[in-house]
Amino acid sequence: MELKLYKQLPQEAVVIRTKVFVEEQGFEEEYDERDNTACHLVAFENEQPIATCRFFWDNERNTYILGRLAVLPQYRGGHVGAALMKEAQAQVDALSGSAIYLHAQCTASAFYEKQGYQKTGAVESEQGCPHIWMYKKWK
Repeated sequence: MELKLYKQLPQEAVVIRTKVFVEEQGFEEEYDERDNTACHLVAFENEQPIATCRFFWDNERNTYILGRLAVLPQYRGGHVGAALMKEAQAQVDALSGSAIYLHAQCTASAFYEKQGYQKTGAVESEQGCPHIWMYKKWK
């Protein structure tokens, strides 16, 4: 598996996010202004894009936010998501960051807990899907 970092939203990430979030999960408001300023990671297997996520600095929360983690269905369970999160943490660490927050779908919170994230706050609805804020600090 190869991981690539992009400073703008690459077409590979659009394809993955559309398949996972729009077609599979039914989200309608998938793309936002953050896509223009976020860093995007894409995982490739045999030169084919298989997963993506983004991360960015959030002035309101005064921390880095990881989001839009999506793995194509046939690659789930193979530690691809964990590899993306590890690389995102390394990238944030290189930017002098010491924590990452994310707004997790509640059904995925156990996955994030395995990556060292902790829940914080109350469950909220995002486009009708229960989400909870989670964070990981390493410094």
